[in-house]
Amino acid sequence: MTTRRKFLQTAGVGAAAAGLATPAIAQNTIRWRMQTYAGPALAEHVITPAINMFNQIAGDRMQIELFYADQLVPTSELFRAMQRGTIDAVQSDDDSMASPTEVTVFGGYFPFASRYSLDVPVLFNQYGLNEIWDEAYSAVGVKHISAGSWDPCHFATVDPIRSLADLQGKRVFTFPTAGRFLSQFGVVPVTLPWEDIEVAVQTGELDGIAWSGITEDYTVGWANVTNYFLTNNISGAWAGSFFANMDRWNDLPEDLQTLFRVCCDQSHYYRQWWYWGGEAALRVHGTEMELTSIPDDEWAQVEAAAQDFWEEIAAESETKRRVVEIFRRYNADMQAAGRPYRYT
Repeated sequence: MTTRRKFLQTAGVGAAAAGLATPAIAQNTIRWRMQTYAGPALAEHVITPAINMFNQIAGDRMQIELFYADQLVPTSELFRAMQRGTIDAVQSDDDSMASPTEVTVFGGYFPFASRYSLDVPVLFNQYGLNEIWDEAYSAVGVKHISAGSWDPCHFATVDPIRSLADLQGKRVFTFPTAGRFLSQFGVVPVTLPWEDIEVAVQTGELDGIAWSGITEDYTVGWANVTNYFLTNNISGAWAGSFFANMDRWNDLPEDLQTLFRVCCDQSHYYRQWWYWGGEAALRVHGTEMELTSIPDDEWAQVEAAAQDFWEEIAAESETKRRVVEIFRRYNADMQAAGRPYRYT
């Protein structure tokens, strides 16, 4: 029987086999362990290239050993493990890793906060979210390094969704906040380990997934077990970040901090075009899933409900109200700017 200690001793062997290890390094090399929310197939796009790049450039000064979803700790325990120093760095959204901060609810898919993937970096870098996230995480001993966008949030289902009524009773794997929002439309949110989702759909434990766009559905194998893809989405882009234990971050020389930030930015850039192109190409050329849509006038009920949900969240704390006010101001600006920033 494999113990946690035995796994930790041998995990590096698996990482080496996956191409994550680098040549022999010096004894005084700084070593970090980092865990991502993503499973192996998805990680090949959303994190592995950036960490391989960092390790290659840093050489024997620093090496990061990368672990996939739930390998060291369950995703829901990532924050606590990083805060304690069990893990040095994490790639995740705030929601999935159960961050205890006031901004947690906005990580992952906060309903209709973004329409396109470029909305997320603009919100963080030009509208003030970076400062709020830095403030929230500094207070709990964690460094928020960089936020970026991933794919939009769509439903991938076994049975077709062509009306809001079709959502009733559907057991769906999704993010905590997205599930809280969608439950008012009859969706039953289900939480399972990431690696169990495909089998759960096959066995009927799940009716669908609202965790990604179509690019991930094909990349991780979910397109093989679902039949339909709903073109309506509840968010234009997932918001996720790179984090580190504050003490370990502060111990790094400034040039290695800079290198890590640059590699994070490279990762954000990669996802920007990989998802944007993938979402379109697989809608047009994908053969595993049939596209369905809920009519615009009916879907408008979901968009209207999101505004009530925003106000509900804003009422919970001053920090949450600050974030919601930024979302409102940003989306008003985009609407006023017109095409191509907003088409409706």
